[in-house]
Amino acid sequence: MTDPTACFARLLKLLQRQGRSREDAEDLIQEALLRLTEYCKSAVVRNEAAFLKRAVVNLSIDRYRHDARHPLADQPVEELAETLPLLDPAPGPDEVLSAQQRLNEIRRILDPVSIRVRQIYFAHRAGYSHQELAAAFDVSISTVEKAIARAMVALMDAKEPQ
Repeated sequence: MTDPTACFARLLKLLQRQGRSREDAEDLIQEALLRLTEYCKSAVVRNEAAFLKRAVVNLSIDRYRHDARHPLADQPVEELAETLPLLDPAPGPDEVLSAQQRLNEIRRILDPVSIRVRQIYFAHRAGYSHQELAAAFDVSISTVEKAIARAMVALMDAKEPQ
């Protein structure tokens, strides 16, 4: 096997002309040297310099194609987590079903009290203020407060064991 350092400078220049950084070029040359070593175990290589040149060119092309298909593959997971959420923040199907069942239970408890009490309670839980609810339902703030209180009493009564 020829001295690998003899070809190193030529291969490094070749890869840098193709736009590879020094670190990438060194990695590709090392991979080519490993391939040459493995190939020499099973076959005779007549021109090792030509083999190395062809190997680094092919490896460079493969790396380019891989980088084009997977542009974020070399970024650390920590950096990816900041830009791309790794987990979907939306609730899972079991959480959605559980929440829907709780809402149906609350609706079942509040329907006998009053439909308007239920609507005011749900709107209040959604974040609307007493003033906004009073304007939306065309009632006084006191009426909104009483409706919310009636809803709370009905929910607490339903929670207590009888």
